[in-house]
Amino acid sequence: MATPTTSFLRFLFFSVLVFLCTLDNLGFALQPRELEGEHLTHMHTLNVSSLIPSTTCSPSTKDSCKLEKPTRAKEVREKRAGESRSSVVKHYKRCWGILLMGQLGKGKIFLSQLGSNKRASLTVADKHGPCSQLNQDKVKAPTMTEILEQDQSRVNSIQARLSKKLGLNGLRASKATTIPAKSGSTIGSGNYVVTIGLGTPKRDLTLIFDTGSDLSWTQCQPCLKSCYQQKEPTFDPSKSSTYSNISCSSSVCSQLSSATGNSPGCSSSTCVYGIQYGDQSFSVGFFGKEKLTLTSTDVFNNFLFGCGQNNQGLFSGAAGLLGLGRDPLSLIQQTATKYNRVFSYCLPSTSSATGSLTFGETASSSSAIKFTPLSKLTEDTSFYGLDTLGITVGGKKLSIATSVFSNAGTIIDSGTVITRLPPDAYSALKAAFKDAMKSYPLTSGFSLLDTCYDLSKYKTVSIPKISFSFSGNVKVDLDVSGIILAQKISQVCLAFAGNSDSDSVGIFGNVQQRRLEVVYDVAGGRVGFGPAGCT
Repeated sequence: MATPTTSFLRFLFFSVLVFLCTLDNLGFALQPRELEGEHLTHMHTLNVSSLIPSTTCSPSTKDSCKLEKPTRAKEVREKRAGESRSSVVKHYKRCWGILLMGQLGKGKIFLSQLGSNKRASLTVADKHGPCSQLNQDKVKAPTMTEILEQDQSRVNSIQARLSKKLGLNGLRASKATTIPAKSGSTIGSGNYVVTIGLGTPKRDLTLIFDTGSDLSWTQCQPCLKSCYQQKEPTFDPSKSSTYSNISCSSSVCSQLSSATGNSPGCSSSTCVYGIQYGDQSFSVGFFGKEKLTLTSTDVFNNFLFGCGQNNQGLFSGAAGLLGLGRDPLSLIQQTATKYNRVFSYCLPSTSSATGSLTFGETASSSSAIKFTPLSKLTEDTSFYGLDTLGITVGGKKLSIATSVFSNAGTIIDSGTVITRLPPDAYSALKAAFKDAMKSYPLTSGFSLLDTCYDLSKYKTVSIPKISFSFSGNVKVDLDVSGIILAQKISQVCLAFAGNSDSDSVGIFGNVQQRRLEVVYDVAGGRVGFGPAGCT
């Protein structure tokens, strides 16, 4: 006959067993505490097939959970298979909170869809990806090698501009609107595009948005000299009731010098601008003002922009450029009254997804965004500077002196594709990455990328997590899509490059920014980073 103690132990055993089975049915896996488990927490594990972008558009959303309301344990397990228990818990805490708020609002909206007269958001897409309207223009997409060659031209131009301005020894909640953002691979160097409205009546135009540029411009009829082929009809100012030219004697005409790096010209009393980019692309035309429409409720009269009459280069398909730098003529400064010089974006993880570009305060909680002060070394430029302190690979901080980063400084740029590091920093990163990837066969590199692997014989791959540390105690964990770049499955490469010398400015590029919510608080003199801004 069983004693009370034996009965209690038997009851306790079966209770624990039922609890563990319940966790398993819900898709939760208890993580091992051995050294191997610790190691796995510092690795990304993914299917090799996922490294090649889909040819079908899968629009990103901050509300992926609204499609995930499983009612049975099996559905939960299938939907969240392969994720750690902690990530599942975080997901459902967030999702059920959002779903609950949606119910409280009679199901009409989700939290991230809350409208505001202080915020406007646009959709972002890869220019040559399936989510871009420009993808239908039949222009042949560039190869990865061509993209990286163009990227190097841009980097050379940026570094030359900064060395001239700062010396040869290096670099020394208000109102909001969101525009969808898409990645434009051939435009200069893998930039992203959004669609805005210009004129009265409004004409939709797809423009490259660029934190490294200030002047916004679009091609204009009658294209007195030359216009490249673009997707939408070329803007015709003569058919807009709100367009007017800026005169040569106007004080804003003289502001073109700082915004373009060139002195303005004059033609029949009309102010003329001219701007050239690192890849030798250029735009020349009349300086004018016009009605700008970001969303149906976010309209700006007298927006200053360039009306291009002679435009050539690698813009193929896009109508022009949207300047998001810090100069007085940038879009950020011209809309300061409404948006208080705050904007943010989330760049999609692949060319088959979309992200967003938001003007004004974001809907994210302040605790989710970690801010680092803008570097004082770039305060007299239109670039956004960061003070980089270190890099961590696979949970281990690399032994790199902070002076390696501070010698030339770092900027963050939406138009540069691959992050550029000082030579010593890149060597340390490369060595640590190769050590973590020693189980996989190396293969030849291409273009800027010299650390590549042949994964054609693998179904899954484990890649070390990489994070950057910036001043202000800010640690930014890169998404796995920001660590590697695949030319093909047999050539998957570390997505970083080293500068040719230690005096060249470092650049935090757009590949490393993928899926992060990047917030530019220009008025507050800081840049913020948040995880998984778009999924």
